[in-house]
Amino acid sequence: MGKKSPRGEFAARTLRRRRLKFRWSDKFFKRRVLQLDRKADPLEGSPQAKGIVLEKVSVESKQPNSAVRKCVRVQLVKNGKVITAFCPLDGALNYVDEHDEVLVEGIGGSMGRAMGDIPGVRWKVFMVNGVSLKELVYGRKEKPRR
Repeated sequence: MGKKSPRGEFAARTLRRRRLKFRWSDKFFKRRVLQLDRKADPLEGSPQAKGIVLEKVSVESKQPNSAVRKCVRVQLVKNGKVITAFCPLDGALNYVDEHDEVLVEGIGGSMGRAMGDIPGVRWKVFMVNGVSLKELVYGRKEKPRR
């Protein structure tokens, strides 16, 4: 006679314990409960983070596209980790200089990963020295002199 699931009035604890045991084989459950994504995330689970620009870099796009995407290397203030962040919009890199204080956020790829044809870049710059990058590019605001 095989081992069956318990039934009846007092079976709930055993059923819950057994279900939990099998849930550990689900990779999404395991990653969520052990908080592996948060531990590996440089932003530590927060939606945005402040950082200092170390250098400007250009990243070649993946096949079949052929372009050089303008990015910056940013050192986060909160934990000192260095990430690569994309500068969206045409000519946006001209408004970002080394040692500027920038705010970065997720780029919007699936499951928090890279988006589109930019390999390994998971964040984008959206604010420079307290001014929106979009406003700077469109000429509606000026970058503050420091």
